Amino acid sequence: MAVFLFGVVLFLARAADWRTYTPLAGGGSGIVSREGGYGHAEKPAGIFRWFTTVDHKDIGILYGIYAILAFAWGGIAVIIMRTELITPGIDVTQALAGAMGVNNGQNLYNGLLTSHGITMLFLFGTPIIAAFANYLVPLLIDADDMAFPRINAIAFWLLPPGAVLIWAGFFIAPFVDSVAPSMASWTMYPPQSVSQTAQGSPATSIAQLNAGTDLMLLGLHLTGVSATMGAINFIATIFAERGPEVGWDKLDIFSWTILTQSALILFSFPLLGSALVMLLLDRNFATTFFTADGGGTILYQHLFWFFGHPEVYILVLPPMGIISYVLPRFSGRKLFGFKFVVYSTLAIGVLSFGVWAHHMFASGIDPRIRASFMAVSLAIAIPSAVKTFNWITTMWNGKIRLTTPMLFCIGFVGNFIIGGVTGVFLASIPVDLLLHDTYYVVGHFHYVIMGAIAFAVFAGVYYWFPLVTGRMYQVTLAKAHFWLTMVGTNLTFFAMILMGYVGMPRRYATYNLITVGPLDFIQLLHVLATVGAFILLVAQIIWLWNMVQSYMEGPRVGPDPWNLEEDGVHSREWDWFDDRLETALTDGGEPEDAEADA
Repeated sequence: MAVFLFGVVLFLARAADWRTYTPLAGGGSGIVSREGGYGHAEKPAGIFRWFTTVDHKDIGILYGIYAILAFAWGGIAVIIMRTELITPGIDVTQALAGAMGVNNGQNLYNGLLTSHGITMLFLFGTPIIAAFANYLVPLLIDADDMAFPRINAIAFWLLPPGAVLIWAGFFIAPFVDSVAPSMASWTMYPPQSVSQTAQGSPATSIAQLNAGTDLMLLGLHLTGVSATMGAINFIATIFAERGPEVGWDKLDIFSWTILTQSALILFSFPLLGSALVMLLLDRNFATTFFTADGGGTILYQHLFWFFGHPEVYILVLPPMGIISYVLPRFSGRKLFGFKFVVYSTLAIGVLSFGVWAHHMFASGIDPRIRASFMAVSLAIAIPSAVKTFNWITTMWNGKIRLTTPMLFCIGFVGNFIIGGVTGVFLASIPVDLLLHDTYYVVGHFHYVIMGAIAFAVFAGVYYWFPLVTGRMYQVTLAKAHFWLTMVGTNLTFFAMILMGYVGMPRRYATYNLITVGPLDFIQLLHVLATVGAFILLVAQIIWLWNMVQSYMEGPRVGPDPWNLEEDGVHSREWDWFDDRLETALTDGGEPEDAEADA
Protein backbone atom coordinates (compact mmCIF):
# COMPACT_ATOMS: atom_id res chain seq x y z
CA MET A 1 0.00 0.00 0.00
CA ALA A 2 2.85 2.39 0.82
CA VAL A 3 4.47 1.73 -2.57
CA PHE A 4 1.13 2.25 -4.31
CA LEU A 5 0.49 5.55 -2.53
CA PHE A 6 4.03 6.71 -3.36
CA GLY A 7 3.35 5.90 -7.00
CA VAL A 8 0.12 7.88 -6.94
CA VAL A 9 1.89 10.88 -5.40
CA LEU A 10 4.67 10.66 -8.00
CA PHE A 11 2.15 10.48 -10.83
CA LEU A 12 0.18 13.46 -9.53
CA ALA A 13 3.40 15.44 -9.08
CA ARG A 14 4.29 14.83 -12.72
CA ALA A 15 0.74 15.60 -13.83
CA ALA A 16 0.53 18.88 -11.90
CA ASP A 17 1.77 20.89 -14.89
CA TRP A 18 -1.28 19.82 -16.92
CA ARG A 19 -3.56 22.11 -14.97
CA THR A 20 -4.99 25.22 -16.54
CA TYR A 21 -5.60 28.04 -14.12
CA THR A 22 -8.43 30.25 -15.33
CA PRO A 23 -10.47 32.50 -13.05
CA LEU A 24 -13.21 32.56 -15.67
CA ALA A 25 -13.49 28.77 -15.79
CA GLY A 26 -13.72 28.91 -19.54
CA GLY A 27 -11.71 25.71 -19.72
CA GLY A 28 -8.70 25.80 -21.97
CA SER A 29 -8.73 29.56 -22.41
CA GLY A 30 -5.13 29.85 -21.26
CA ILE A 31 -5.69 32.74 -18.85
CA VAL A 32 -2.92 33.24 -16.31
CA SER A 33 -3.58 34.02 -12.65
CA ARG A 34 -3.25 37.67 -11.65
CA GLU A 35 -0.89 36.92 -8.78
CA GLY A 36 0.22 33.33 -9.21
CA GLY A 37 1.93 34.01 -12.52
CA TYR A 38 1.39 30.56 -13.98
CA GLY A 39 -0.98 29.11 -16.49
CA HIS A 40 -1.26 26.52 -19.22
CA ALA A 41 -3.02 26.18 -22.51
CA GLU A 42 -5.21 23.19 -21.73
CA LYS A 43 -6.57 21.08 -18.91
CA PRO A 44 -6.21 17.35 -19.46
CA ALA A 45 -9.21 15.86 -21.19
CA GLY A 46 -11.67 13.34 -19.83
CA ILE A 47 -11.31 11.64 -16.49
CA PHE A 48 -7.69 12.77 -16.01
CA ARG A 49 -8.99 16.30 -15.51
CA TRP A 50 -11.01 15.26 -12.47
CA PHE A 51 -8.22 13.17 -10.93
CA THR A 52 -5.60 15.89 -11.31
CA THR A 53 -7.53 19.15 -11.03
CA VAL A 54 -6.78 21.73 -8.37
CA ASP A 55 -9.31 24.25 -9.71
CA HIS A 56 -11.58 25.22 -6.81
CA LYS A 57 -14.67 25.00 -9.03
CA ASP A 58 -13.87 21.46 -10.20
CA ILE A 59 -13.18 20.39 -6.62
CA GLY A 60 -16.48 21.94 -5.53
CA ILE A 61 -18.28 19.82 -8.13
CA LEU A 62 -16.42 16.70 -6.95
CA TYR A 63 -17.48 17.41 -3.36
CA GLY A 64 -21.08 17.78 -4.54
CA ILE A 65 -21.13 14.49 -6.47
CA TYR A 66 -19.51 12.69 -3.53
CA ALA A 67 -22.07 14.14 -1.09
CA ILE A 68 -24.98 13.08 -3.32
CA LEU A 69 -23.69 9.49 -3.42
CA ALA A 70 -23.35 9.49 0.38
CA PHE A 71 -26.86 10.99 0.69
CA ALA A 72 -28.18 8.09 -1.40
CA TRP A 73 -26.43 5.51 0.82
CA GLY A 74 -27.76 7.10 4.02
CA GLY A 75 -31.23 7.47 2.53
CA ILE A 76 -31.45 3.81 1.48
CA ALA A 77 -30.34 2.77 4.97
CA VAL A 78 -33.08 4.81 6.62
CA ILE A 79 -35.75 3.57 4.18
CA ILE A 80 -34.90 -0.02 5.19
CA MET A 81 -35.11 0.94 8.88
CA ARG A 82 -38.40 2.78 8.50
CA THR A 83 -39.87 -0.17 6.56
CA GLU A 84 -38.85 -2.43 9.44
CA LEU A 85 -40.62 -0.19 11.96
CA ILE A 86 -44.03 -0.41 10.26
CA THR A 87 -44.69 -3.51 12.38
CA PRO A 88 -43.62 -4.09 16.00
CA GLY A 89 -41.55 -7.24 15.31
CA ILE A 90 -38.44 -8.07 13.24
CA ASP A 91 -39.46 -8.76 9.65
CA VAL A 92 -37.65 -6.87 6.90
CA THR A 93 -34.14 -6.73 8.36
CA GLN A 94 -34.37 -10.39 9.42
CA ALA A 95 -35.01 -11.36 5.80
CA LEU A 96 -32.13 -9.19 4.57
CA ALA A 97 -29.66 -10.22 7.27
CA GLY A 98 -28.87 -13.64 5.84
CA ALA A 99 -28.22 -12.32 2.37
CA MET A 100 -25.86 -9.62 3.73
CA GLY A 101 -23.88 -11.97 5.97
CA VAL A 102 -25.07 -10.34 9.20
CA ASN A 103 -25.95 -12.46 12.23
CA ASN A 104 -29.60 -11.41 12.59
CA GLY A 105 -32.10 -8.69 11.80
CA GLN A 106 -31.45 -6.79 15.02
CA ASN A 107 -27.73 -6.55 14.24
CA LEU A 108 -28.42 -5.44 10.67
CA TYR A 109 -30.77 -2.74 11.96
CA ASN A 110 -28.10 -1.53 14.38
CA GLY A 111 -25.54 -1.53 11.56
CA LEU A 112 -27.83 0.48 9.30
CA LEU A 113 -28.55 2.89 12.16
CA THR A 114 -24.82 3.44 12.74
CA SER A 115 -24.06 3.81 9.04
CA HIS A 116 -26.96 6.22 8.48
CA GLY A 117 -25.91 8.60 11.24
CA ILE A 118 -22.22 8.68 10.40
CA THR A 119 -22.86 8.90 6.65
CA MET A 120 -25.27 11.81 6.88
CA LEU A 121 -23.10 13.79 9.31
CA PHE A 122 -19.58 13.14 8.04
CA LEU A 123 -19.99 11.99 4.42
CA PHE A 124 -22.93 14.15 3.35
CA GLY A 125 -23.32 17.13 5.68
CA THR A 126 -19.74 18.40 5.80
CA PRO A 127 -18.86 17.62 2.14
CA ILE A 128 -22.00 19.24 0.67
CA ILE A 129 -21.13 22.44 2.53
CA ALA A 130 -17.56 22.14 1.23
CA ALA A 131 -19.01 21.86 -2.28
CA PHE A 132 -20.70 25.26 -1.97
CA ALA A 133 -17.72 26.81 -0.19
CA ASN A 134 -15.12 25.58 -2.69
CA TYR A 135 -17.05 26.76 -5.71
CA LEU A 136 -18.35 30.06 -4.37
CA VAL A 137 -16.05 31.56 -1.72
CA PRO A 138 -13.19 32.45 -4.13
CA LEU A 139 -15.75 33.99 -6.52
CA LEU A 140 -17.47 35.95 -3.76
CA ILE A 141 -14.24 37.37 -2.33
CA ASP A 142 -12.69 38.04 -5.77
CA ALA A 143 -9.84 35.57 -5.25
CA ASP A 144 -8.06 33.68 -8.01
CA ASP A 145 -8.37 30.35 -6.23
CA MET A 146 -8.04 28.83 -2.78
CA ALA A 147 -4.89 29.78 -0.86
CA PHE A 148 -3.52 26.22 -1.14
CA PRO A 149 -5.02 24.57 -4.25
CA ARG A 150 -3.15 21.27 -3.93
CA ILE A 151 -4.03 20.89 -0.26
CA ASN A 152 -7.61 21.59 -1.31
CA ALA A 153 -7.45 18.65 -3.73
CA ILE A 154 -5.82 16.38 -1.14
CA ALA A 155 -8.57 17.23 1.36
CA PHE A 156 -11.17 15.96 -1.09
CA TRP A 157 -9.32 12.81 -2.12
CA LEU A 158 -9.09 11.69 1.50
CA LEU A 159 -12.88 11.36 1.54
CA PRO A 160 -13.51 8.44 -0.91
CA PRO A 161 -11.21 6.02 0.97
CA GLY A 162 -12.79 7.28 4.20
CA ALA A 163 -16.24 6.34 2.90
CA VAL A 164 -15.02 2.90 1.77
CA LEU A 165 -13.60 2.22 5.24
CA ILE A 166 -16.76 3.44 6.99
CA TRP A 167 -18.96 1.20 4.83
CA ALA A 168 -16.45 -1.66 4.62
CA GLY A 169 -18.29 -3.84 7.13
CA PHE A 170 -21.22 -4.20 4.73
CA PHE A 171 -18.92 -5.29 1.87
CA ILE A 172 -16.83 -7.75 3.88
CA ALA A 173 -19.58 -9.34 6.03
CA PRO A 174 -20.89 -11.73 3.31
CA PHE A 175 -17.40 -13.25 2.97
CA VAL A 176 -15.91 -13.11 6.49
CA ASP A 177 -17.94 -14.29 9.50
CA SER A 178 -15.86 -12.34 12.02
CA VAL A 179 -16.55 -8.97 10.33
CA ALA A 180 -19.85 -7.11 10.33
CA PRO A 181 -20.99 -3.49 9.99
CA SER A 182 -20.29 -1.53 13.15
CA MET A 183 -23.27 -1.65 15.51
CA ALA A 184 -22.04 0.93 18.05
CA SER A 185 -24.38 3.74 16.88
CA TRP A 186 -23.03 6.99 15.46
CA THR A 187 -21.96 8.18 18.94
CA MET A 188 -19.73 5.08 19.39
CA TYR A 189 -20.15 5.00 23.17
CA PRO A 190 -17.96 2.57 25.10
CA PRO A 191 -18.11 -0.08 26.41
CA GLN A 192 -20.16 -1.21 23.39
CA SER A 193 -17.76 0.28 20.85
CA VAL A 194 -14.77 -1.24 22.69
CA SER A 195 -15.98 -4.81 23.23
CA GLN A 196 -18.47 -5.80 20.53
CA THR A 197 -18.10 -8.87 18.31
CA ALA A 198 -19.50 -9.30 14.82
CA GLN A 199 -22.44 -11.11 16.42
CA GLY A 200 -23.20 -8.14 18.67
CA SER A 201 -22.18 -9.92 21.88
CA PRO A 202 -19.39 -8.83 24.27
CA ALA A 203 -15.94 -10.06 23.26
CA THR A 204 -13.78 -12.03 25.66
CA SER A 205 -10.54 -11.22 23.83
CA ILE A 206 -9.20 -8.66 21.37
CA ALA A 207 -9.14 -11.27 18.62
CA GLN A 208 -12.94 -11.60 18.80
CA LEU A 209 -13.67 -7.90 18.22
CA ASN A 210 -15.61 -6.84 15.13
CA ALA A 211 -13.03 -5.44 12.70
CA GLY A 212 -15.82 -3.50 10.97
CA THR A 213 -15.73 -1.01 13.85
CA ASP A 214 -11.95 -0.56 13.51
CA LEU A 215 -12.35 0.14 9.80
CA MET A 216 -15.11 2.64 10.54
CA LEU A 217 -12.95 4.46 13.11
CA LEU A 218 -10.08 4.70 10.61
CA GLY A 219 -12.46 6.04 7.97
CA LEU A 220 -13.74 8.66 10.39
CA HIS A 221 -10.13 9.66 11.03
CA LEU A 222 -9.64 10.35 7.33
CA THR A 223 -12.79 12.46 7.14
CA GLY A 224 -11.64 14.45 10.18
CA VAL A 225 -8.23 15.10 8.63
CA SER A 226 -9.96 16.15 5.40
CA ALA A 227 -12.26 18.59 7.18
CA THR A 228 -9.37 20.08 9.17
CA MET A 229 -7.25 20.61 6.05
CA GLY A 230 -10.21 22.26 4.33
CA ALA A 231 -10.86 24.52 7.32
CA ILE A 232 -7.26 25.77 7.39
CA ASN A 233 -7.47 26.44 3.68
CA PHE A 234 -10.70 28.45 3.95
CA ILE A 235 -9.36 30.55 6.82
CA ALA A 236 -6.17 31.31 4.89
CA THR A 237 -8.14 32.07 1.72
CA ILE A 238 -10.59 34.47 3.35
CA PHE A 239 -7.85 36.25 5.30
CA ALA A 240 -5.18 36.43 2.62
CA GLU A 241 -6.75 36.07 -0.82
CA ARG A 242 -9.57 38.64 -0.78
CA GLY A 243 -9.61 41.04 -3.69
CA PRO A 244 -8.62 44.70 -3.15
CA GLU A 245 -12.26 45.81 -3.06
CA VAL A 246 -13.38 43.17 -0.54
CA GLY A 247 -12.64 44.50 2.94
CA TRP A 248 -14.06 42.98 6.09
CA ASP A 249 -16.97 45.39 5.83
CA LYS A 250 -17.71 44.10 2.31
CA LEU A 251 -17.37 40.39 3.08
CA ASP A 252 -20.59 38.55 2.19
CA ILE A 253 -22.63 36.68 4.80
CA PHE A 254 -21.95 33.24 3.30
CA SER A 255 -18.18 33.74 3.58
CA TRP A 256 -18.64 34.91 7.19
CA THR A 257 -20.41 31.65 8.04
CA ILE A 258 -17.73 29.57 6.27
CA LEU A 259 -15.03 31.42 8.22
CA THR A 260 -16.82 30.74 11.52
CA GLN A 261 -17.47 27.12 10.57
CA SER A 262 -13.80 26.64 9.72
CA ALA A 263 -12.76 27.97 13.12
CA LEU A 264 -15.18 25.53 14.79
CA ILE A 265 -13.72 22.65 12.79
CA LEU A 266 -10.20 23.67 13.75
CA PHE A 267 -10.98 23.58 17.47
CA SER A 268 -13.37 20.62 17.62
CA PHE A 269 -12.25 17.95 15.14
CA PRO A 270 -8.93 17.30 16.95
CA LEU A 271 -11.02 16.25 19.97
CA LEU A 272 -12.84 13.69 17.83
CA GLY A 273 -9.52 12.46 16.47
CA SER A 274 -8.15 12.07 19.99
CA ALA A 275 -11.20 10.11 21.13
CA LEU A 276 -11.01 7.84 18.06
CA VAL A 277 -7.31 7.12 18.66
CA MET A 278 -8.05 6.20 22.27
CA LEU A 279 -10.92 3.95 21.16
CA LEU A 280 -8.63 2.19 18.69
CA LEU A 281 -5.97 1.73 21.38
CA ASP A 282 -8.52 0.34 23.85
CA ARG A 283 -9.81 -2.07 21.21
CA ASN A 284 -6.49 -3.29 19.84
CA PHE A 285 -3.87 -2.80 22.56
CA ALA A 286 -5.88 -3.28 25.78
CA THR A 287 -5.33 0.26 27.03
CA THR A 288 -7.77 1.61 29.61
CA PHE A 289 -8.77 5.09 28.49
CA PHE A 290 -12.49 4.33 28.56
CA THR A 291 -12.72 1.41 30.96
CA ALA A 292 -13.83 1.67 34.59
CA ASP A 293 -10.21 1.37 35.76
CA GLY A 294 -9.02 4.15 33.45
CA GLY A 295 -10.75 7.33 32.39
CA GLY A 296 -14.19 5.75 32.37
CA THR A 297 -16.97 5.97 29.81
CA ILE A 298 -17.89 9.45 31.05
CA LEU A 299 -14.52 10.71 29.73
CA TYR A 300 -15.45 9.53 26.25
CA GLN A 301 -18.78 11.38 26.44
CA HIS A 302 -17.03 14.62 27.38
CA LEU A 303 -14.52 14.28 24.55
CA PHE A 304 -17.12 13.24 22.00
CA TRP A 305 -19.69 15.91 22.80
CA PHE A 306 -17.09 18.67 23.04
CA PHE A 307 -16.74 17.88 19.34
CA GLY A 308 -20.32 16.70 18.79
CA HIS A 309 -22.25 19.81 19.66
CA PRO A 310 -20.03 22.27 17.76
CA GLU A 311 -20.46 19.78 14.90
CA VAL A 312 -24.17 20.65 14.84
CA TYR A 313 -23.27 24.30 14.26
CA ILE A 314 -20.51 23.29 11.81
CA LEU A 315 -23.36 21.81 9.80
CA VAL A 316 -25.98 24.52 10.33
CA LEU A 317 -24.03 27.81 10.13
CA PRO A 318 -23.16 27.66 6.40
CA PRO A 319 -26.78 26.73 5.50
CA MET A 320 -27.84 29.74 7.57
CA GLY A 321 -25.39 31.71 5.44
CA ILE A 322 -27.01 30.35 2.26
CA ILE A 323 -30.46 31.40 3.50
CA SER A 324 -29.15 34.84 4.53
CA TYR A 325 -27.65 35.19 1.06
CA VAL A 326 -30.46 33.78 -1.13
CA LEU A 327 -33.59 34.93 0.71
CA PRO A 328 -32.97 38.69 0.20
CA ARG A 329 -32.51 38.12 -3.55
CA PHE A 330 -36.16 37.10 -3.87
CA SER A 331 -37.42 39.58 -1.26
CA GLY A 332 -36.30 42.50 -3.44
CA ARG A 333 -34.20 44.06 -0.69
CA LYS A 334 -30.93 43.70 1.18
CA LEU A 335 -30.65 41.49 4.25
CA PHE A 336 -32.13 43.31 7.24
CA GLY A 337 -29.62 43.87 10.06
CA PHE A 338 -26.60 42.47 8.23
CA LYS A 339 -24.19 43.29 11.07
CA PHE A 340 -26.42 41.63 13.65
CA VAL A 341 -26.57 38.48 11.53
CA VAL A 342 -22.75 38.47 11.41
CA TYR A 343 -22.50 39.09 15.17
CA SER A 344 -25.01 36.32 15.88
CA THR A 345 -22.96 33.96 13.70
CA LEU A 346 -19.83 34.72 15.72
CA ALA A 347 -21.78 34.42 18.99
CA ILE A 348 -23.03 30.96 18.01
CA GLY A 349 -19.45 29.97 17.19
CA VAL A 350 -18.25 30.97 20.65
CA LEU A 351 -21.20 29.68 22.68
CA SER A 352 -21.27 26.32 20.86
CA PHE A 353 -18.22 25.21 22.85
CA GLY A 354 -20.01 25.78 26.15
CA VAL A 355 -23.07 23.56 25.76
CA TRP A 356 -21.71 20.04 25.16
CA ALA A 357 -22.81 18.55 28.49
CA HIS A 358 -26.51 19.12 27.82
CA HIS A 359 -26.18 15.77 26.00
CA MET A 360 -25.16 14.30 29.37
CA PHE A 361 -27.91 15.51 31.72
CA ALA A 362 -28.96 11.89 32.36
CA SER A 363 -25.41 10.62 32.94
CA GLY A 364 -25.22 11.50 36.66
CA ILE A 365 -22.85 14.47 36.48
CA ASP A 366 -22.86 17.07 39.27
CA PRO A 367 -26.19 18.99 39.36
CA ARG A 368 -24.35 22.33 39.65
CA ILE A 369 -22.48 21.58 36.42
CA ARG A 370 -25.74 20.59 34.75
CA ALA A 371 -27.32 23.90 35.76
CA SER A 372 -24.52 25.92 34.19
CA PHE A 373 -24.79 23.99 30.93
CA MET A 374 -28.55 24.46 30.96
CA ALA A 375 -28.08 28.24 31.21
CA VAL A 376 -25.65 28.37 28.28
CA SER A 377 -27.87 26.03 26.23
CA LEU A 378 -30.80 28.41 26.70
CA ALA A 379 -28.58 31.42 25.91
CA ILE A 380 -27.41 30.01 22.57
CA ALA A 381 -31.01 30.13 21.36
CA ILE A 382 -30.80 33.94 21.37
CA PRO A 383 -28.44 34.43 18.38
CA SER A 384 -30.43 31.82 16.45
CA ALA A 385 -33.60 33.78 17.19
CA VAL A 386 -31.86 36.98 16.03
CA LYS A 387 -31.22 35.35 12.66
CA THR A 388 -34.80 34.11 12.41
CA PHE A 389 -36.28 37.55 13.08
CA ASN A 390 -33.86 39.09 10.57
CA TRP A 391 -35.01 36.66 7.88
CA ILE A 392 -38.67 37.36 8.63
CA THR A 393 -38.09 41.12 8.68
CA THR A 394 -36.22 40.92 5.36
CA MET A 395 -39.34 39.39 3.81
CA TRP A 396 -41.68 41.86 5.54
CA ASN A 397 -43.13 44.26 2.94
CA GLY A 398 -40.59 42.93 0.45
CA LYS A 399 -41.15 42.18 -3.20
CA ILE A 400 -41.53 38.44 -2.70
CA ARG A 401 -40.96 36.17 -5.68
CA LEU A 402 -41.92 32.55 -4.92
CA THR A 403 -39.20 30.91 -6.95
CA THR A 404 -38.07 27.42 -5.96
CA PRO A 405 -35.02 28.73 -4.05
CA MET A 406 -37.31 31.13 -2.16
CA LEU A 407 -39.79 28.35 -1.33
CA PHE A 408 -36.96 26.33 0.19
CA CYS A 409 -35.80 29.42 2.13
CA ILE A 410 -39.28 29.89 3.60
CA GLY A 411 -39.50 26.16 4.35
CA PHE A 412 -36.14 26.41 6.10
CA VAL A 413 -37.39 29.21 8.36
CA GLY A 414 -40.55 27.29 9.31
CA ASN A 415 -38.78 24.01 10.00
CA PHE A 416 -35.93 25.71 11.84
CA ILE A 417 -38.41 27.37 14.21
CA ILE A 418 -39.91 23.95 15.06
CA GLY A 419 -36.46 22.39 15.45
CA GLY A 420 -35.23 25.27 17.57
CA VAL A 421 -38.23 25.46 19.90
CA THR A 422 -38.19 21.70 20.53
CA GLY A 423 -34.47 22.07 21.31
CA VAL A 424 -35.15 24.74 23.90
CA PHE A 425 -37.35 22.26 25.78
CA LEU A 426 -34.49 19.73 25.77
CA ALA A 427 -32.17 22.36 27.23
CA SER A 428 -34.29 22.28 30.42
CA ILE A 429 -32.96 19.58 32.74
CA PRO A 430 -36.33 18.27 34.08
CA VAL A 431 -37.82 18.04 30.59
CA ASP A 432 -34.67 16.45 29.18
CA LEU A 433 -34.70 13.74 31.84
CA LEU A 434 -38.20 12.77 30.69
CA LEU A 435 -37.54 12.90 26.97
CA HIS A 436 -33.89 11.76 26.87
CA ASP A 437 -33.24 8.88 24.43
CA THR A 438 -36.80 8.95 23.10
CA TYR A 439 -37.98 9.69 19.57
CA TYR A 440 -38.57 13.29 20.64
CA VAL A 441 -34.79 13.84 20.41
CA VAL A 442 -34.74 12.20 16.97
CA GLY A 443 -37.58 14.42 15.76
CA HIS A 444 -35.95 17.60 17.11
CA PHE A 445 -32.57 16.77 15.63
CA HIS A 446 -33.95 15.88 12.20
CA TYR A 447 -36.07 19.01 12.02
CA VAL A 448 -32.73 20.84 12.14
CA ILE A 449 -30.74 18.43 9.95
CA MET A 450 -33.31 17.53 7.28
CA GLY A 451 -35.92 20.23 7.78
CA ALA A 452 -33.42 23.10 7.89
CA ILE A 453 -29.97 22.14 6.62
CA ALA A 454 -31.18 20.06 3.67
CA PHE A 455 -33.72 22.76 2.74
CA ALA A 456 -30.96 25.38 2.69
CA VAL A 457 -28.81 23.07 0.56
CA PHE A 458 -31.63 22.67 -1.95
CA ALA A 459 -32.21 26.44 -1.96
CA GLY A 460 -28.54 26.93 -2.79
CA VAL A 461 -28.52 24.18 -5.43
CA TYR A 462 -31.47 25.68 -7.28
CA TYR A 463 -30.22 29.26 -6.95
CA TRP A 464 -26.70 28.55 -8.21
CA PHE A 465 -27.62 25.80 -10.70
CA PRO A 466 -27.56 28.28 -13.64
CA LEU A 467 -24.20 29.61 -12.42
CA VAL A 468 -22.56 26.17 -12.48
CA THR A 469 -24.24 24.69 -15.56
CA GLY A 470 -25.29 27.71 -17.63
CA ARG A 471 -28.76 26.14 -17.86
CA MET A 472 -32.11 26.37 -16.08
CA TYR A 473 -33.86 23.46 -14.39
CA GLN A 474 -37.46 22.32 -14.93
CA VAL A 475 -39.53 24.60 -12.73
CA THR A 476 -42.58 22.33 -12.38
CA LEU A 477 -40.46 19.41 -11.17
CA ALA A 478 -38.55 21.72 -8.83
CA LYS A 479 -41.71 22.95 -7.12
CA ALA A 480 -43.05 19.40 -6.90
CA HIS A 481 -39.77 18.51 -5.21
CA PHE A 482 -40.25 21.30 -2.67
CA TRP A 483 -43.82 20.46 -1.73
CA LEU A 484 -43.20 16.72 -1.46
CA THR A 485 -40.09 17.37 0.66
CA MET A 486 -41.99 19.78 2.91
CA VAL A 487 -44.88 17.35 3.44
CA GLY A 488 -42.59 14.34 3.90
CA THR A 489 -40.33 16.13 6.38
CA ASN A 490 -43.13 17.30 8.64
CA LEU A 491 -45.07 14.04 8.45
CA THR A 492 -42.00 11.99 9.37
CA PHE A 493 -40.47 14.06 12.11
CA PHE A 494 -43.56 15.48 13.77
CA ALA A 495 -44.75 11.89 14.17
CA MET A 496 -41.43 11.19 15.91
CA ILE A 497 -41.95 14.10 18.30
CA LEU A 498 -45.34 12.67 19.25
CA MET A 499 -43.75 9.22 19.71
CA GLY A 500 -41.29 10.78 22.14
CA TYR A 501 -44.13 12.24 24.18
CA VAL A 502 -45.64 8.77 24.64
CA GLY A 503 -42.26 7.31 25.60
CA MET A 504 -41.07 5.40 22.51
CA PRO A 505 -37.30 4.83 22.92
CA ARG A 506 -34.96 5.63 20.04
CA ARG A 507 -32.64 3.10 18.36
CA TYR A 508 -35.08 0.20 18.84
CA ALA A 509 -35.69 -2.19 15.94
CA THR A 510 -38.72 -3.69 17.68
CA TYR A 511 -41.41 -2.41 20.00
CA ASN A 512 -43.59 -5.50 20.43
CA LEU A 513 -42.53 -5.92 24.06
CA ILE A 514 -43.45 -2.40 25.16
CA THR A 515 -45.57 -2.60 28.30
CA VAL A 516 -45.92 1.13 28.99
CA GLY A 517 -47.72 3.36 26.52
CA PRO A 518 -50.37 2.85 23.81
CA LEU A 519 -48.84 0.28 21.43
CA ASP A 520 -51.48 0.80 18.72
CA PHE A 521 -50.90 4.56 18.74
CA ILE A 522 -47.13 4.07 18.58
CA GLN A 523 -47.50 1.74 15.60
CA LEU A 524 -49.77 4.28 13.85
CA LEU A 525 -47.15 6.98 14.34
CA HIS A 526 -44.45 4.66 12.99
CA VAL A 527 -46.59 4.00 9.91
CA LEU A 528 -47.07 7.75 9.37
CA ALA A 529 -43.34 8.37 9.78
CA THR A 530 -42.60 5.63 7.25
CA VAL A 531 -45.10 7.07 4.76
CA GLY A 532 -43.37 10.43 5.17
CA ALA A 533 -39.99 8.80 4.56
CA PHE A 534 -41.21 7.28 1.29
CA ILE A 535 -42.61 10.67 0.23
CA LEU A 536 -39.14 12.09 0.85
CA LEU A 537 -37.65 9.28 -1.24
CA VAL A 538 -39.94 10.09 -4.18
CA ALA A 539 -39.13 13.81 -3.83
CA GLN A 540 -35.37 13.22 -3.99
CA ILE A 541 -35.71 10.96 -7.04
CA ILE A 542 -37.59 13.80 -8.76
CA TRP A 543 -34.84 16.23 -7.74
CA LEU A 544 -32.05 13.98 -9.06
CA TRP A 545 -33.85 13.43 -12.37
CA ASN A 546 -34.41 17.18 -12.72
CA MET A 547 -30.77 18.00 -12.05
CA VAL A 548 -29.33 15.41 -14.45
CA GLN A 549 -31.83 16.06 -17.24
CA SER A 550 -31.53 19.83 -16.93
CA TYR A 551 -27.74 19.66 -16.89
CA MET A 552 -27.85 17.80 -20.18
CA GLU A 553 -30.76 19.45 -21.97
CA GLY A 554 -31.97 22.45 -19.96
CA PRO A 555 -32.39 25.80 -21.75
CA ARG A 556 -29.34 28.04 -21.61
CA VAL A 557 -29.60 31.21 -19.55
CA GLY A 558 -28.31 34.74 -19.90
CA PRO A 559 -26.00 36.60 -17.52
CA ASP A 560 -28.80 37.54 -15.08
CA PRO A 561 -31.12 34.50 -14.92
CA TRP A 562 -32.87 35.72 -11.74
CA ASN A 563 -33.37 39.35 -12.84
CA LEU A 564 -31.44 40.58 -9.82
CA GLU A 565 -30.48 43.86 -11.46
CA GLU A 566 -34.08 45.08 -11.29
CA ASP A 567 -34.08 45.06 -7.48
CA GLY A 568 -30.48 46.15 -7.00
CA VAL A 569 -29.46 42.85 -5.36
CA HIS A 570 -26.94 41.72 -7.97
CA SER A 571 -23.87 39.99 -6.50
CA ARG A 572 -20.25 39.31 -7.45
CA GLU A 573 -20.59 35.69 -8.58
CA TRP A 574 -23.04 36.71 -11.31
CA ASP A 575 -20.53 39.27 -12.58
CA TRP A 576 -18.08 36.38 -12.89
CA PHE A 577 -20.78 34.39 -14.72
CA ASP A 578 -21.32 37.28 -17.13
CA ASP A 579 -17.57 37.39 -17.85
CA ARG A 580 -17.59 33.62 -18.35
CA LEU A 581 -20.37 33.84 -20.93
CA GLU A 582 -18.53 36.58 -22.78
CA THR A 583 -15.18 34.79 -22.90
CA ALA A 584 -16.23 31.16 -23.33
CA LEU A 585 -16.33 29.64 -26.78
CA THR A 586 -19.89 29.61 -28.12
CA ASP A 587 -21.62 27.74 -30.87
CA GLY A 588 -22.86 30.95 -32.41
CA GLY A 589 -26.35 30.63 -30.93
CA GLU A 590 -28.20 32.85 -28.51
CA PRO A 591 -29.36 31.75 -25.04
CA GLU A 592 -32.61 29.81 -25.21
CA ASP A 593 -35.73 31.09 -23.52
CA ALA A 594 -35.75 29.46 -20.09
CA GLU A 595 -39.00 28.93 -18.23
CA ALA A 596 -39.33 31.65 -15.60
CA ASP A 597 -39.27 30.39 -12.02
CA ALA A 598 -41.54 32.85 -10.27
